[in-house]
Amino acid sequence: MRNTKAFKEATAETLAELARRGLSVRPGTVEDVIEERVTAVAQQLGIQVRSAWTYFNAAALADAIAKQYREAGEGGGDDPVGQAPMPPVDNPELALILAGVPDMLVESGGDLYNVILNVAVNAWMAGHIHGEDGCEGCEGARGDAGHDWSARMATITSLRPDITRWFDRSVWTDALHDSGFSVERR
Repeated sequence: MRNTKAFKEATAETLAELARRGLSVRPGTVEDVIEERVTAVAQQLGIQVRSAWTYFNAAALADAIAKQYREAGEGGGDDPVGQAPMPPVDNPELALILAGVPDMLVESGGDLYNVILNVAVNAWMAGHIHGEDGCEGCEGARGDAGHDWSARMATITSLRPDITRWFDRSVWTDALHDSGFSVERR
C-alpha cells in the first residue's frame, strides 16, 4: 500500500494540513495512521483498499491528529491514565543516567540504540525504585537497601558530589564530543 501514488499523495496532503494547523508530526507516524485507517475502511465496507481511497479526507485526518495532540498536551481527553512527574532538576540518579550516556556511547562503539535502551532501562528502574515506598508487592525485594528512596538519593549524592553539572546542556554536550561521538540531525 505504501508504494502507491494514492498513499504518497495522502501522506503529503495530510502533512500539509497538519503544517497549516501549526503541527509538525513525523511522516512515519502519519503514514502509520493513514495505512491503519484506509485498511479499516476497506475491511468495514468489504471493499478493496484501492476503492477505500475515495473515502480518505486529509483535512479530517489532520483535524483528528491535531485534536489528539491538543488533548495530550493539555493532559485532557477521556483517557484517565496519568503522566509520571519529572524528577527535580537536582535529582542525583537522573544526573548519573545523563552522565553515563557519553561513556555508554564509547563502550557500545556508538550504537545509539544500545545507549537509548540503557537510558530507558535505568530510568525505568529509577522510577520504580522511587515508587517502591508505596508498592506493597515490592516488600523484601530489594534486600538490605529497603525502600528508602531518600536514603538511596543520599548515597548516590555522596558518590557523585558534583551532580548539578550534568544538568548543564553544554557540559553534557562537551562530554559527548569528548567521547568521540555526536548526534546530528539529518
